[in-house]
Amino acid sequence: MQIKRYKYPFILLLVSGLLLAYNSIISNFNGKPEVMMSEQPPFFVSQCSSSSNSVAIDRNGMLNIAVWNIYKQKKVDWQPVLTNLTKHNDLVLLQEAKLNRTFKQYLADNQFHVLMAKGFKLMNVPMGVMNLSTEPANEACAYQTTEPLIRFAKSTLVSRYPLSSGEQLLVINLHGVNFDVRLTSFEAQFKQILHKVTIHRGPVILAGDFNTWRDGRLNIVKQLAHGLRLEEAQYKVDFRKRVFGLPLDHLYYRGLTLIDANSDKTTASDHNPIQTQFKLK
Repeated sequence: MQIKRYKYPFILLLVSGLLLAYNSIISNFNGKPEVMMSEQPPFFVSQCSSSSNSVAIDRNGMLNIAVWNIYKQKKVDWQPVLTNLTKHNDLVLLQEAKLNRTFKQYLADNQFHVLMAKGFKLMNVPMGVMNLSTEPANEACAYQTTEPLIRFAKSTLVSRYPLSSGEQLLVINLHGVNFDVRLTSFEAQFKQILHKVTIHRGPVILAGDFNTWRDGRLNIVKQLAHGLRLEEAQYKVDFRKRVFGLPLDHLYYRGLTLIDANSDKTTASDHNPIQTQFKLK
């Protein structure tokens, strides 16, 4: 009878101990928000970094931007697809970028300007969101939001690029929290960037894999975008990944004229990329 009396408290203590140990391990994987810029040594240095670049990212007032969840480069044909995206776009916003040895070599061979906001490190390999661009950014800051259940961190990258108009383009590359029943962490992740967008006086891009697979999630994004006067791109061809009929990937903009937007099929990821063309106002 005594065994039965103490069995359940023992199990509760064991589970609590395992959860504490798991949270401690994941906390080490997540670390602090850090950003990597290609103009600096190849390591993550701080939450924010800056450079003295003044070269415009647009081409005579035209600006092409792509958005793609690259699925940790798990598919065999990711390299030619990414090469094609970088060839036809001035700025490529990636989610689920895995900075392993193969990807480091690919980036070095192609000499992109690289920004990366680390979400977490697994086996010392950083994973997160990444910008590849034809010209370097002036400034970049990394933010993290921890998944409530699995405890791994999702990252947000906020950066600024010079434009030929004399303004700066504010770019938010965000990979949305996925496992959040109450949506408090999901909403908090988007609210992290509210002040940055509110005080910015030039064009704005907010894009990424937002994980908007239910109406509550999509409504939070739409309400925030409306409050910030951001418009969502409308696609002529739309093969964006959908879950329960709702698209996961989005691009919102302000202060730019949208010329074209498409999302074509690919086998190089579990997400299909977005490609857009803008004109400066």
